[in-house]
Amino acid sequence: MLDECRLALQITDREYDPELCMLMDAGARDLKIAGVVLPGTVAFAATQDGMQDDSTLDDPLVVRAILTYTRMYFESPPDYDRLAKSYELQKTQLMHAAGYTDYGAGEKA
Repeated sequence: MLDECRLALQITDREYDPELCMLMDAGARDLKIAGVVLPGTVAFAATQDGMQDDSTLDDPLVVRAILTYTRMYFESPPDYDRLAKSYELQKTQLMHAAGYTDYGAGEKA
């Protein structure tokens, strides 16, 4: 997931990895607070060479929401308002979609 995040932000330098990992973790936690069940884990570990991504998250809608959250908070982007609206819409859709919460029944479409 860290590689996907760097790609989304058009970053090749690994010096931002700790901040990106922190933001992705915060995004995952924000979704959990909203009742979204994450189909996998978001897990990062610091190593001597930088950050190790042990995430097993594989749902493209959840990954996209976390990446949008990360873009929204990474280095004060000029399009913050647009990203914030996009993230809130993605989160709301996940909160109301069958199979993405633990308080509803049904399978993902």
